[in-house]
Amino acid sequence: MERRSFLEALTAASLGVALEGSFAELARAENTGQVVASLPGPAGRVGEFPQNSTVVLVHAAWADGSCWSNIILPLERRGLKVSCAPLPLTSLTNDATALSSALERTSGPLILVGHAYSGAVIGAVGEERVKSLVYVAALAPDEGETVAKVFYRDTPSAEQPKMVPDAHGFVWMPDDAFHRALAQNATADQAKTAAAVQRPIAVQCIQEPAPTPLWKSKPSWFLIAEEDRMINPKTQHFMAERMGATVRSHRVDHTPMYSEPAVVIDVILEAARKTLST
Repeated sequence: MERRSFLEALTAASLGVALEGSFAELARAENTGQVVASLPGPAGRVGEFPQNSTVVLVHAAWADGSCWSNIILPLERRGLKVSCAPLPLTSLTNDATALSSALERTSGPLILVGHAYSGAVIGAVGEERVKSLVYVAALAPDEGETVAKVFYRDTPSAEQPKMVPDAHGFVWMPDDAFHRALAQNATADQAKTAAAVQRPIAVQCIQEPAPTPLWKSKPSWFLIAEEDRMINPKTQHFMAERMGATVRSHRVDHTPMYSEPAVVIDVILEAARKTLST
């Protein structure tokens, strides 16, 4: 009798654990669904974009593809393919070559999206399938200009950190500068994560003259960050006007993908809807 009672109790306890685990998994699944459902905007209409339409997101200096984590799924929910192109950040030529290699993995029409330094990179590739360019608080040097020349065109913010190359010719961003200058509107956790995954940029990237930029032959959009502490908003307005870009100006910081992803998504979708079918 005691043995049967023990087995009954053990069975009941095991069943309780199993049910608890099932309910926990169900709760996690529901939470995941809520997160996906809460992503900004409605899902895309079937056939809204041509087949294999791809948005290629290109990271800047002191970053990697994870900086676009808030942008990827909302774009894919609208029927767009998304790819994050990795850059070596060793020279403008090397970075443009790396981007071109990433484009070889795609098929169909393309939209290139650059942030900060990578604005120079998306302008330096030659690919007929590119339909438009989107600049997110980005640098857009003209032919023969360097990234450094446009970056330092106007008075820098008092919060912009001192950037000195190390013994190997690479520039690292001080950890505290991520929340102070690169993304002051981001959460503390976002800024700490960005600092932890940062990748340095070689001095050669900003000293190499740019080739004839793609924005001279392709339509472009420019998201101007009016609260930018890295690239003076006056410089952004100058570049956007010179490019003849469609301007969308917002009171966001240098890295709006963290704090205002919906703003970034809206600009990309506007470019997609106006150019992918042409």
